[in-house]
Amino acid sequence: MMIVSEYPSKGDLGSYLQKKGCLQPTKALRFALDIARGMNYLHECKPEPVIHCDLKPKNILLDSGGQLKVVGFGLVRLSKISPDKAQLAPGAQIDSSSLYMAPEVYKAGIFDRSVDAFSYGLIFYEMIEGAPPFHPKSPEDAAKIISLEGMRPPFKLKSKNYPPDLRELFEECWDPEPVVRPTFSEIIA
Repeated sequence: MMIVSEYPSKGDLGSYLQKKGCLQPTKALRFALDIARGMNYLHECKPEPVIHCDLKPKNILLDSGGQLKVVGFGLVRLSKISPDKAQLAPGAQIDSSSLYMAPEVYKAGIFDRSVDAFSYGLIFYEMIEGAPPFHPKSPEDAAKIISLEGMRPPFKLKSKNYPPDLRELFEECWDPEPVVRPTFSEIIA
């Protein structure tokens, strides 16, 4: 089985953010909606939802029309525990330097699709703030701070740069309790 997708002429979101820095709130919201719609589609797949588990800016591509597409499937091997629960398969290799990884994945625990909402919150934060969480720390150090120490990135920009309720959304996405994290249909609304 393979996935064939269109050629992303404008590269990935990670490279785009490195060039542009922080995005205007309207553009960040438009990009965030593109990601949320893509992830909602995956999470609502029948008979079983697709848990991406490796959502990060490098796995989000920008097409020639300026729309984002979620990619990067199949790099993480999962063992299904139930239709909506999984854990890393024995011997699965994860990139422990990925600061977008939810703590339960980092710790190789049992998780559900809320891990993607956690990653989404960090990506959206980066689009608004213009730098990865805990920058200039290394991704490895940031991943440890997030997953082992339970810290979350600080809001550096003034509140006027955040549309209403955005901080609340970030904090819900980053919640240490997976059941508190919103679904992508809730995020879209």
